[in-house]
Amino acid sequence: MIPLALDEIAALAPGRLDRAPWASEVNGVQVDSRRIAEGDLFVVVGRGADFRKHAFARGAAATLVPDDAFAALGAIGRAVRDRASARVVGITGSMGKTSTKDLLAALCAPSARTIANEGNFNNEIGVPLTLCRLEPDTEVCILELAMRGLGQIAELCEIARPEIGVVTNVGPVHLELVESLDGVVRAKSELVAALPPRGVAIVPEDFPVDREDIRVVRLGAPAAEVRDGRTSVGGVSFNFVAEHQAQNAAAALAALEALALPRPERVDVDFSRWRGEERELPGGGLLINDAYNANPVSMRAALGYLAARAGDRRRVAILGDMAELGRTAPAYHTEVGRAAAELEVDELLAVGELAHGYVDGAAGVPSRWTPNVHEALRQLDELVRPGDAVLVKGSRAMGLEAVAEALAAVKA
Repeated sequence: MIPLALDEIAALAPGRLDRAPWASEVNGVQVDSRRIAEGDLFVVVGRGADFRKHAFARGAAATLVPDDAFAALGAIGRAVRDRASARVVGITGSMGKTSTKDLLAALCAPSARTIANEGNFNNEIGVPLTLCRLEPDTEVCILELAMRGLGQIAELCEIARPEIGVVTNVGPVHLELVESLDGVVRAKSELVAALPPRGVAIVPEDFPVDREDIRVVRLGAPAAEVRDGRTSVGGVSFNFVAEHQAQNAAAALAALEALALPRPERVDVDFSRWRGEERELPGGGLLINDAYNANPVSMRAALGYLAARAGDRRRVAILGDMAELGRTAPAYHTEVGRAAAELEVDELLAVGELAHGYVDGAAGVPSRWTPNVHEALRQLDELVRPGDAVLVKGSRAMGLEAVAEALAAVKA
């Protein structure tokens, strides 16, 4: 991190600041005391005050109990951003944000000193923490920007000040808070509105942009060729075969071009956890662990991927509730059930109260329902056979990674 003086921290973030006797500045920021390295600042969030002694024991330069944790982290992250020369890319969208971030980071890394947010560090805590990893020689900073309602992307952009903005797509996500697809568009448009003059907006073909002082790059369906377990997009060979990742790769390549960085011929991407991870199962079976999150569009894409990867294996879908869909939730769950039937799923396990809709929609598909993950685990021995291709997918709150982990733990 670009160092900040402790006196400046005190001015930026009102609260209780306790300093180590030897410290005059900090060179890192953490909210988890287990991650503290020597010279870091430990910022207390929630009930973290109990871990201040642990932070000092690990070498913290100071601990801060802020009056307002989110405001404090934002102010510190903004101060580091002010001192950095790195170009900042913000990525948002209804689906594919994290994968696009992973793809762009892999594309940039061979030619530029690059940082990107870890995992799901994409909110009012994670974005400042990522900015606090900026070093004097960092050239590219890639930030995933999440939202749960209107105004939140704007707040994150005020801290991060991206000069390139990527909107991967717009779909029925967070409808509980923004009410409609138009609301989703308005929320994602906050990233475009935050770009500086001469900034670059990379958006879907039909995404409305009212600004004339920025460059707008519109993304259509990319040409992609799958061969030998890899996909070629824009002349770059990637280590994925999922069709939906080609669109994410095209968005990442457009951002790479906006950064004026060269295209590598071949890229191997380490995608974040639980996003289409594949594992072998007994008897030649296949597990697709896509348990990180779910919405109607990504559910259909995942079911299509299951069909494509299954070959002649039996297709089993273990699907959890899709959250934050508001009053539209029952209809969308029924729609996903119909997609499971259309894509010839052989057996369906629906997990959660809303998941009744999957069963209702999947006419003709042998289906069973269970209220929670605990009960779903009890069903696995009867449900999954050696040689099956199994998709596990649901919203983050459902915790379906436990189901995927149980399946992966079964030995041949």
